[in-house]
Amino acid sequence: MGELVWQEGHFSPNTTENEAATSNASCTEVSTNSVAASRPFSNSWCWFLGLGLGIATQLVFLFTVVQLFMFLRFGAATIAVASENWMYWDFGLAVGFVIPHSILLVPSVQQWMRQRIPAAWTGCIHCCVTCVSLLTIFSAWRTTEGGVWLLTGWWRDICVSCFYGSWVTLFYSLALTGLGYQTGWTPWINWIRQRRQPKRTLVTHGAYRLLRHPVYLSFLGLIWFTPHMTWDHVILTGVWTVYIFVGSIAKDRRLLHYVGDEYREYARRVPGYPLLGWGTLGKWQD
Repeated sequence: MGELVWQEGHFSPNTTENEAATSNASCTEVSTNSVAASRPFSNSWCWFLGLGLGIATQLVFLFTVVQLFMFLRFGAATIAVASENWMYWDFGLAVGFVIPHSILLVPSVQQWMRQRIPAAWTGCIHCCVTCVSLLTIFSAWRTTEGGVWLLTGWWRDICVSCFYGSWVTLFYSLALTGLGYQTGWTPWINWIRQRRQPKRTLVTHGAYRLLRHPVYLSFLGLIWFTPHMTWDHVILTGVWTVYIFVGSIAKDRRLLHYVGDEYREYARRVPGYPLLGWGTLGKWQD
């Protein structure tokens, strides 16, 4: 959601189209006009495998979104008893989501994947790994009855409204960079239809005129705006909050690597988060 939750909009190097076309010669045809990962009719098994991967990814994504909403809004179904080491268990689950999600976003890992499979598949694989990690958390999480706060009355209504509002801003921000890239749909459907992959550009309009990481800020709202901050939710919120800020710094570096001076100039004008006028997540200095 990535990238904490889904594969949050990221760029590929300028050579992505060529890499995509030559990423797996045994499974795709090399195209002289840089058509990304064309469908090889002679290798129909590869096309059917890719077809199944894409369909399964979209179904798993939709199911995971519903489960994520239920989990963050109402909490886990299993209540931990006092004798259980639930803190270590939940902490391990929260960190366990972070590790594979982060590894798949490393540029060298993405390049390694593109050398072995069609480049158009990488978005689907990333989305699947993210969804499986989240579903593992939902099924194995242990919740507690006590907590830091339990809001009632108007305070509860305001908090819940902010939670719903965070979902709206999340999908709005994802739509600005292309929701189809977050789920792997856009590169996958172009691969299936043998179409040229569209060239991605730096998004600086809408919410991105005000901050560089509106998706991450929206997800912070999802984990912080809860009327009942149980102790297990504190663990989840703490781990994912740290990861979001670390991930924001990592994303800045990736985009600087991929986009170059255009992103540097953008980061000088726009802060990473509101009210941050200093540091790495503020406006960059010369």
